Amino acid sequence: LTGDGRLEEAVRRALPYSLTRSQERALQEINADLAKPERMLRLLQGDVGSGKTVVALLAAARAVEAGGQAAIMAPTEILARQHLATIAPLAERAGMRAAILTGREKGRDRAEVLEGLASGQINIVVGTHALFQEAVDYKDLVLAVVDEQHRFGVHQRLAITAKGNAPDMLVMTATPIPRTLVLTAFGDMDVSALREKPAGRQPIVTRAMPLERLDEVVAGVGRAIRAGARVYWVCPLVEESAALDVAAALERYETLRMNFGAAVGLVHGRMKGAEKDAAMTAFQRGETQILVATTVIEVGVDVPEASVIVIEHAERFGLAQLHQ
Repeated sequence: LTGDGRLEEAVRRALPYSLTRSQERALQEINADLAKPERMLRLLQGDVGSGKTVVALLAAARAVEAGGQAAIMAPTEILARQHLATIAPLAERAGMRAAILTGREKGRDRAEVLEGLASGQINIVVGTHALFQEAVDYKDLVLAVVDEQHRFGVHQRLAITAKGNAPDMLVMTATPIPRTLVLTAFGDMDVSALREKPAGRQPIVTRAMPLERLDEVVAGVGRAIRAGARVYWVCPLVEESAALDVAAALERYETLRMNFGAAVGLVHGRMKGAEKDAAMTAFQRGETQILVATTVIEVGVDVPEASVIVIEHAERFGLAQLHQ
């Protein structure tokens, strides 16, 4: 896949910032892979906020320049819609057409997207597993980007491969993967890492507090929201039971509402997709300032004002989850 650089350049011009050195290096490695006759299998690792989505979009632009289509798969609908919100305006300014395909697109909307993919009118498609179901046909899928790889199994990677003529594959993760694991689980992959944060990021302060001092934590949260911050409050993983997770979250939601009233929102895995989205949207817009959640928010949700996260019973989470 080699292009003339025109779409990539147009996307870069549309960006309100310039790329970090890590991003430039990762792109060079990806573009070199795309240009080779062998299939790319590359893992892009970078913290939340280090700019993986933009790297994926620039790689997709290269695929479209070469006359093909790119698909970007996210593990949850919330995340797919966020990727689309980042990607679509930039893609459109470069003259590419981006669309979304998840389980929620029904009827005419769905038919239009399927038609656009089959005819090649849609250049970049963002979505969930729905992207690789049998009914979906691509005119020429040449690049598949998979976000949060650890959520997808080998079968899904094979399903993606079957949709195109062995499309190049870029896999992205925010979880720092130890070198030993890279060699075992991702042995067939080359690895690029984004080591820098975009300019102007402040250092992160992490503190452990005993539950007896919960009232102090609540008071601190109150000060933070008065100063305009937003707060995630993550409830503990309870055994292996989603019902108990939800009960723990509901209980915390009730106690926080006694302090902060309508400023508290709730999101958990038992809610319907539309309810989750509504709760997330209210939090993004600042209609709620504290979001009580189970681990459903684990995979990168983009709320720039959210600068505090409280994690109850942190010892019940694995390192990768805490990092998420």
